[in-house]
Amino acid sequence: MNNNIQQTGNSIYPTSLISFRVRYAETDAMGVVHHSRYLPWMELGRTELLRQIGYSYRQTEENGFFFPIIEAYCRYHSPARYDDLVNVETTIKDIRPPYIEFCYQITRKSDGLLLVTGRTKQICLNKQGAVRREPLRKMKEILDSQKGKH
Repeated sequence: MNNNIQQTGNSIYPTSLISFRVRYAETDAMGVVHHSRYLPWMELGRTELLRQIGYSYRQTEENGFFFPIIEAYCRYHSPARYDDLVNVETTIKDIRPPYIEFCYQITRKSDGLLLVTGRTKQICLNKQGAVRREPLRKMKEILDSQKGKH
């Protein structure tokens, strides 16, 4: 898997780009990626983006904070197929504590064909299920102080 982080013109926050091959187990009998596989690919992109900016899910959970998804949207444009090399571009759309929103664009690497667009919204909770704003306030402050450095 290849990954990198960059700043895009559309967002004030960093964007992560990861690449990987479609596995046979992710496809149906016709070699087309099953629709259920795209949300886990978005999770992979989101996890890598957060790790690259210093917020691994593992460490965040060990610190007692969790980010369950409260909204998910996925729009299918074209099918991915077995053995395609795909890119998942993930961007933080907005941080409004206790919420964080991500946008995703999944493309075929060989020709840039748009396969899927999507977005997710998550809320920060502690172990007891109480809404917490502090972790996302801290993340927003750090990212705002680093604008243009990604």
